[in-house]
Amino acid sequence: MLKKETKIKMNTLKVTGDLAEVEKIRTFLRENLQALNLSNNAYYLIELSLLEICINIVRYAYPEDKGEISLRIWQQQGRLFFEIRDWGIPFNPRKSKKPDIEEIIRKGKKSGLGIFISRKLMDGFDYKRENKQNVLTMYKRIKIDGAET
Repeated sequence: MLKKETKIKMNTLKVTGDLAEVEKIRTFLRENLQALNLSNNAYYLIELSLLEICINIVRYAYPEDKGEISLRIWQQQGRLFFEIRDWGIPFNPRKSKKPDIEEIIRKGKKSGLGIFISRKLMDGFDYKRENKQNVLTMYKRIKIDGAET
């Protein structure tokens, strides 16, 4: 007997670019991925990647105000996709330099690893500027039955 694939439909969340909204993002992620039966490890890697990007947007995309972040999640061809949009300062995270981890430790910096971590933990990471929006799309491969690859 063939296992029926558990799928999630495309869902969208819009939040204010404020650190107080991080819990809404976590809840949205948890509610949308719970049916997939991901391992705790796979879920944690996805959550960490997504939150690192959203927190960077909050801190750097809107220096004058609290703009908006739009998050879309969908599943397609054995992959979970995450699209994050903001209307802030144009920034291509694919062009960010690899951080000097020794320098970060030596100087006691509390930032500088978020994009690097997200790129390493996800299987796909793409950026485009579209209609005055930063559009970052990340994906993680999963198996048909929901377990990660």
